[in-house]
Amino acid sequence: MQITGRRYETAAPVIVETAGGVVKQVRPLPADAAAGPLPWIAPGFVDLQVNGYGGQEFTDPKLTVERVEKISLGMDSCGVTKYCPTATTQSFEVLEHSLRTIWQACESRSSVAARVAGIHLEGPYISCEDGPRGAHPREHCRPPDWDEFQRLQEAAGGSIRILTLSPEYDGAAAFISRVVESGVIVAIGHTGATPEQIRAAVDAGAAMSTHLGNGAHGQIRRHPNYIWSQLADDRLTASLIVDGHHLPPEVVKVFVRALPCDRRVLVSDITGMGGMPPGRYDTSLGAVEVLDDGRLVVAGQRQYLAGAALPIGVGVANVMRFAGVDLPTAVRMASIGPAGIVETCSGGFTPGSPPDFVLFDIERDDAGLPVALYVRQTILNGETVFDGYE
Repeated sequence: MQITGRRYETAAPVIVETAGGVVKQVRPLPADAAAGPLPWIAPGFVDLQVNGYGGQEFTDPKLTVERVEKISLGMDSCGVTKYCPTATTQSFEVLEHSLRTIWQACESRSSVAARVAGIHLEGPYISCEDGPRGAHPREHCRPPDWDEFQRLQEAAGGSIRILTLSPEYDGAAAFISRVVESGVIVAIGHTGATPEQIRAAVDAGAAMSTHLGNGAHGQIRRHPNYIWSQLADDRLTASLIVDGHHLPPEVVKVFVRALPCDRRVLVSDITGMGGMPPGRYDTSLGAVEVLDDGRLVVAGQRQYLAGAALPIGVGVANVMRFAGVDLPTAVRMASIGPAGIVETCSGGFTPGSPPDFVLFDIERDDAGLPVALYVRQTILNGETVFDGYE
């Protein structure tokens, strides 16, 4: 297979040749060979937080292998070549079913196994307070339970890769230490924890902050607070939802400038409303509405978010515009950075690298600022799985 585009980090027009499931060579594109404007070519996006897509949620007592496959294939149009199916706070029975079904899909469908980089369990060990718990149901928010987590990991076939929790509960640090020792990445999120509890969690091995700045109280004390504590700890990598709705541009700019390149990644946090047209929908979380601008809100008003409905590529364009970072930096936040966290591949230009790529165009306004990213082609294992030119 031959892939033609401009390398995202150099803008050089190239031909990437793949065969046998690896990159064989990358050579310059002759000056007279381009028939028109070339798309950018970059390692495939890696999304660590995908709750659902196309009208289907992972946290669903009616989840089936077929629906898992549908969501997985839906990621192709988003330029995502690897992702983490994300199950969120619910009863043990619902979570067990969801995790077992995702694992069965990975075991029985090669199409799913090729795309899944591990499961993200977001909750149920999170704050039950309004604000920090976000849209997670209060009745199912609960303290960490090692025996329960082991049973959930068993249902998942050992594939839980990230666990998001709040360290505000008694015994949380000891629990985190055991989870980390078992090979699972612990992320702090949906929390009302004190700075001391955050520090103890990181000392115990917590390594991430899940969607920093979201899943928080509407009002917190100036300082100290749990956002500053996470932002300041050099041992934490922050994931950010930069869909234009979850964080104001000024906050994105401050977070990005406060964190070094290797300590910030993008996530979509996309829900089952992703890929759905604007309108009102009845979901397991109640009635929600997708607005014309992609904002997902609790139905009947326009202020309270009900999750995300936009893909990670939106975050790539937005973080460039909001924080002034260049294209290579923004792409790394959506591909190489998250891939490194879960130790998966995101594609590369070195011979022998996995041939997982996304080709895209960036639309800019009159001032030259990015306003949108359009996925033109997604290539997984050297095969085109989405073609936006068709």
